[in-house]
Amino acid sequence: MSEVHPEQRITELGLTLPGVVPPVAAYVPAIRTGNYIYTSGQLPMIDGKLPATGKVGAEVTAEEAKELARQCALNALAAVKAELGDLALVRRVVKVVGFVASAPDFTGQPGVINGASELLGEVFGEAGRHARSAVGVAVLPLDAPVEVEILVEVEILVEVG
Repeated sequence: MSEVHPEQRITELGLTLPGVVPPVAAYVPAIRTGNYIYTSGQLPMIDGKLPATGKVGAEVTAEEAKELARQCALNALAAVKAELGDLALVRRVVKVVGFVASAPDFTGQPGVINGASELLGEVFGEAGRHARSAVGVAVLPLDAPVEVEILVEVEILVEVG
């Protein structure tokens, strides 16, 4: 785990951990089972709105999409914190799955999802390194360009007394 508290690192990066994005359908933002927290797919919502819509490689550039993937990861961390209470209890990021709404000839999905992966590395250091999938899809909810879900391993707190 990083020497610096993850939320302090977020602040040092010039970012703010947002509130949890409310679900747009019948699911919860995150769920804990044992010492793992799974997030639902997170869209790049900022203040309840998508900053961009459309396909990457058409209406949205790869660079813009990479920033949007970063926002998705930040939203996923907000969901983890809401479930866990403190991001310092994250032992490691285990897996990231990223979906990129792609124009037919766009093949840069891994570079787009690097936005999420790089943020997690900046926040958690070595504990932020993870397995990953980056998948191109025809369309995402609300015409979002990118969606990211994460799986984290967390400390198991043992109550004494």
